[in-house]
Amino acid sequence: MKFIALIYNEESLYADATPEETAAIFQAHGEFGEAAGAAGVYAGGDGLQLTVAATTLRVRDGERMLTDGPYAETKEQLGGYYALECKDLDEALEWAARIPEAKTGVIEVRPVIDYAAMEGAASNGSEAAAS
Repeated sequence: MKFIALIYNEESLYADATPEETAAIFQAHGEFGEAAGAAGVYAGGDGLQLTVAATTLRVRDGERMLTDGPYAETKEQLGGYYALECKDLDEALEWAARIPEAKTGVIEVRPVIDYAAMEGAASNGSEAAAS
């Protein structure tokens, strides 16, 4: 199963970090990525630019509305993600607990929709109905 581990933390922790603290954060992520890769669960990931670079889009009654900044004003902002290929939620949570920001922020873990499996189930259902 594929899971997304969304990384939420206070941006000020990065903006106010010394070069040494920033290097330590990058090193910790590098170590996590190497460990997850060696275990075969790393399926991708990236950091995001700060929320000042975000643009939020809404379409209401066919009209596009843009807002500078993130979707919601919160204490913790979405800063990046890891895609993890794990056997189940328990394994995904074990890996998410190793993401450096789990110690200072929040890691949200969600299963990714398996569209291929959904299509297969739908076509198997239609084949069964046709028999």
